Amino acid sequence: MSRDTLFLLEHEFADPALGGKRVFYCRDCMIVEGLLATFPARAANIDVVRVPWPRPRAAVVEAIGEENQNLPALVWEGGFANEIEALLAALAERHGFPERHP
Repeated sequence: MSRDTLFLLEHEFADPALGGKRVFYCRDCMIVEGLLATFPARAANIDVVRVPWPRPRAAVVEAIGEENQNLPALVWEGGFANEIEALLAALAERHGFPERHP
């Protein structure tokens, strides 16, 4: 893997566990989508893969294992972050995105 890969959920999805009719978005994915849209030059250095809601999420499983399907996830050679605070810190450190104000 030469470039970092960012896995995000598709922009909208239905959750069968909640009846399968209502449409949702992932709050943490939208935070990251906002960063990508606001800083496109930095985002251009990351491969972005949007995956559907249902598990198993094959591309994510292949990259970081079945037990790590929580999204969003940033994956790099030798590591990954799939909790929002760690992911935002990794985007700042690895790609020069601004840090979130405390």
